[in-house]
Amino acid sequence: MKKIPLIIFSAPVLASCTANLPQLQPVTIEPTQPLAVELVPQPLATREPILMPPKIKSVDWQASLSPLVQQVVTMGNINDGSVLLVNTMKNSTNGSLQVGKATETLTRLITDAGSKFQVIGIDTLNSARQILGLSADDSLELRSKAVGLARYLNAQYMLYSTASGDAEHPDLDLQLMLVQTGEIIWFGKGIAQETPA
Repeated sequence: MKKIPLIIFSAPVLASCTANLPQLQPVTIEPTQPLAVELVPQPLATREPILMPPKIKSVDWQASLSPLVQQVVTMGNINDGSVLLVNTMKNSTNGSLQVGKATETLTRLITDAGSKFQVIGIDTLNSARQILGLSADDSLELRSKAVGLARYLNAQYMLYSTASGDAEHPDLDLQLMLVQTGEIIWFGKGIAQETPA
């Protein structure tokens, strides 16, 4: 009940408040002129040259190594079935070469040439490397290390190969070593041939 008189009394007071408000005049908005923007051409950015990775020489390993392998397998003073370790080819050129592919081709050529050599397989070789604590990537560039591995595997001979000189036309050197003494019993030279286009 007390609220009703309060509402009745408040209504005229609130009504008088709105009556004293100033009248708002309509505002006209005039459009403005767009600002003139001067476009200044920017010089083209100088591009940095993109460095290309070194091009790996594409060598026809089959054609390059076949004549040398024929010389090795026709040696008369080696008994058929002699155990041979084919060492990973050493890259002594001034660039990059696919020495893994070269070693694989060399191993295959000797195996396919007949019964002159019994080539130690890659699985046996990798197991021996692991036992001796040698990395699978170790190319056994030191002859003494390679001969030590060959002795561990009971190989009678080791074929040590090197690519040297200019990577565009590397020289190939192969040495057949007697594992027991480390003596080089055969030496052959060749030049790597490019893969035909």
